[in-house]
Amino acid sequence: MKTLISLVLGILVVFLAYVLYLNIKEPIAFQEEKNLRKDAVVTKLKDIRTAQEIYKAVTGGYAPTFDTLAQVIKSDSIRIVTIFGDKDDKKSTEEFREVITYKSAMDSLRNKSNINLDSLRYVPFTDGMTFNIDADTMTYQSTLVNIVEVGTRWKNFMGKYASPNYSKYDNSYDPNKMLKFGDMNAPNLAGNWER
Repeated sequence: MKTLISLVLGILVVFLAYVLYLNIKEPIAFQEEKNLRKDAVVTKLKDIRTAQEIYKAVTGGYAPTFDTLAQVIKSDSIRIVTIFGDKDDKKSTEEFREVITYKSAMDSLRNKSNINLDSLRYVPFTDGMTFNIDADTMTYQSTLVNIVEVGTRWKNFMGKYASPNYSKYDNSYDPNKMLKFGDMNAPNLAGNWER
């Protein structure tokens, strides 16, 4: 009888130890995977933001589609104006002049980062899902300004951790929230991961 009780208690101890191990392992695995996936998506969003900034330098606005973004950066140039002298300084001996040169938008992009324009649209850890992209103009403080917003929902790239149940391990985790930069309601290129 004592042997049977000892055996049952031994099995119970092993079972409880295993349950405890799982309760500790799951939140750690979730946080590690969340950070890994978030970092990959943020890196891609930063690359898209860089490409949008170069697109704006070429056209004066933001690209509403990834096809337009890639086409303009691959084929157009950025106008660079270099000013010599000061036209308002009457005492200056240097003649005022503007020199206009052009630099390939693609070269400008390469100087900032090693970005592949053809795969820029795809969200990491998905099977070909693309980022949502939107660009327009709006009146902000009595001025017409260009606005852009690019992002994706957390649930799109979190794989098996896309369930709201995992918010028990991280109070700020909401798989329905967007991970994005820009805002369609204000002229802002900040990413919401920077807050």
